[in-house]
Amino acid sequence: MSQLRIATFNLLHGQPLAPDGAPRPYPVDAGGPLAEAVTALDADVLALQEVDRYQARSGGTDQSAVAAKAMGAADWRFAAALHGRPAPVAGWLPDPSTPGGLRVYGPAEVGDEAAPSYGTALLTRLPVLHWRARRFAPAPFGLPLRVAGRRGLTPVPDEPRAALAAVLEGDRGPFTVVAAHLSFVPGWNMAQLAGIRRWIADLPQPYLVLGDFNLVGAVPRTVLGGATALERTAPRVRVRELRAARRARPALAGPRRRRVREPRPRLQGWYDLARTPTYPSHRPAVQFDHVLAVGVPRTAVGPAAAPRAGVSDHRPLLVEVSL
Repeated sequence: MSQLRIATFNLLHGQPLAPDGAPRPYPVDAGGPLAEAVTALDADVLALQEVDRYQARSGGTDQSAVAAKAMGAADWRFAAALHGRPAPVAGWLPDPSTPGGLRVYGPAEVGDEAAPSYGTALLTRLPVLHWRARRFAPAPFGLPLRVAGRRGLTPVPDEPRAALAAVLEGDRGPFTVVAAHLSFVPGWNMAQLAGIRRWIADLPQPYLVLGDFNLVGAVPRTVLGGATALERTAPRVRVRELRAARRARPALAGPRRRRVREPRPRLQGWYDLARTPTYPSHRPAVQFDHVLAVGVPRTAVGPAAAPRAGVSDHRPLLVEVSL
């Protein structure tokens, strides 16, 4: 089996940061710091979140294309959850020339004249057998958050999110990788994660789900396990029909039989391949970024790390896996 380097990285639109976490101006080559960070990861599969495409704030760079060139990706996709420009605190100003909804870009669209956009990317050096993408609607409400340059808490609206899935060809056959960026609204992000598990149920295992989930601890693997268990049980309608049929049977003469409890569905083996803080990048204390897997033997998982990079308020999360 080949040892693959799997990584996820929330880019914060490639924002250069000082060692103390303070933002630095973009250099003349606006994509240079991002390219340097991606090259240092040397990843075979890389999930990126908060990715800019043609945004003025990041020097008009197509960041997915920059990252793909830096890592030598054979194929990649960028799923734009938004077309438009960021508005301070208020969210996004949509581009009137581009219909709302999901749009996916790849190597064939490099250098086009599309509107500025923002979303999620998945890049790989491996052959790709299948691509798919989806968009998640924002939560109907936001949350008060700390915003750089502002004192106290500022109300911040939620935004649409995007996920990408790719079926990759490994040495021992196909496997599925998902790149996702989930809502910061509690509960809403859990529903999105459960939706991802159902969304890829027809794709080949093993599964690797990577990204910034805005969830901590055991919550992500618990949500994915619960979604799997739900899928492997009979549909709820069928369960209700069976129970109703049992209640309708005539009572039998003789002693009442002891009721036997139906076995609960057994949760599948979703687990974290890496457990280490990734946020904030200058002094990591929390792990929002995850690499989760099912169908991957624990003996196939190698070292993991969250190396420091010159961009973003998140650290990349990198793990070696034999597939």
